[in-house]
Amino acid sequence: MSVDRRALIVEAANKSFALFGYKGTTMDQVAKIANVGKGTIYTFFTNKEELFQEVLNQLLSEMKYATNQVLSKKLAFFDALSEALNILLEFRKEHELALKLTQEVREIGTPMAVEATQQIERLIIEHIAGKVEQAIERKEIKPCDPELTAFIILRLYMALAVEWSKNHQSLDKSEVARQLRFYLENGLALK
Repeated sequence: MSVDRRALIVEAANKSFALFGYKGTTMDQVAKIANVGKGTIYTFFTNKEELFQEVLNQLLSEMKYATNQVLSKKLAFFDALSEALNILLEFRKEHELALKLTQEVREIGTPMAVEATQQIERLIIEHIAGKVEQAIERKEIKPCDPELTAFIILRLYMALAVEWSKNHQSLDKSEVARQLRFYLENGLALK
């Protein structure tokens, strides 16, 4: 049975980037983890950036698949939204590469790590925007700019699920969902 060297290299790169971040990963480390010569890596990838993008593309595909599983269900807009956002937050918390990239952006600000986190955010916003468009068509929500609305939804969700807990007691998933509904579905205005 032949070994898929490219897949082996990508898996090794994923491990290295998750452990050491973009800045701390070298092609020598990847070669050592993959148990291949450094030259073998260059038969598949031109440079570290290209290899990193391949690893990131796999992460983005996994995220897309996970959210599509939820968003394909026939749920009301706010129910599907809460469930998909919970999955994405759990994904970010549990996926070592996403954690390391977030840490590297905070501590060092490595341009490739910044770009990677921006790609992740763009993917999430595109997914939410698609659901916003569908909700508008089904007359579940008022007409609005889907991309701007998706951005606001993501920021509000992150504020409730992550930022709030830095200085307050953490909100559980059901409370985050309830608060999202309160601000987005009901609003503050007295009716």
